[in-house]
Amino acid sequence: MPTPDFAPSAGPPHVLEADGIQLRFGNRVLLSDVYLRVDTGQIVGLLGRNGCGKSTLLQTVFGARSVADASVRLNGRRVVPAYRRPGLLNYLPQAPLLPPGLTVAAAARLLGVDATAALHDFPELLTQLNQPAGSLSGGTARLVEVLLLLHADTHFTLLDEPFTGVMPVHTEALADTMRRVKSRKGLLLTDHRYEEVLALCDAVYLLHDGRLELLGDTETGLRDRGYLR
Repeated sequence: MPTPDFAPSAGPPHVLEADGIQLRFGNRVLLSDVYLRVDTGQIVGLLGRNGCGKSTLLQTVFGARSVADASVRLNGRRVVPAYRRPGLLNYLPQAPLLPPGLTVAAAARLLGVDATAALHDFPELLTQLNQPAGSLSGGTARLVEVLLLLHADTHFTLLDEPFTGVMPVHTEALADTMRRVKSRKGLLLTDHRYEEVLALCDAVYLLHDGRLELLGDTETGLRDRGYLR
């Protein structure tokens, strides 16, 4: 059985940056004064309360949401929309990613991923390669989606609620996969399960009242703002 290849990318790290993102709904400012940076070799967390704009920010970075004056850059060069740049990034939305009629094996082929290698640490998933995504439980489908995106050949992966529905027995193994993957790509993730995020991340941003803050002492910063007890 092949094992995943997590060899570090050759050459200097790539830098993904986003700023100039201003967004309001009616009188409510959702995003303002945003600056975000992710390097290959990093796992970066994005935390904040429900409805504060985390998903909107990820969509904007990816390019699925058009925001006037938004700047997304790779190594200092503007890439808007970023998803059109081959090999730059991929994105897991909160909603199911895979069409219900598409098998796991077919999805892997579309993403250019070796499905056996991607699911190597989860052998029970290998028996479901020919199952349509719609027949999988919600947590299993989520786990498969995350694994396929992590193993796809991109510089960056954006993950919106990657641990949703994933069984606790699989959560730690998935976190270990993320740690290994970061040797060759940068990860930006948000999840309401703060403990999992904090244990993984090299840097953490907090989105609060429309502003994005890079936290220094992460746990103290979150506790002072009422996010942790």
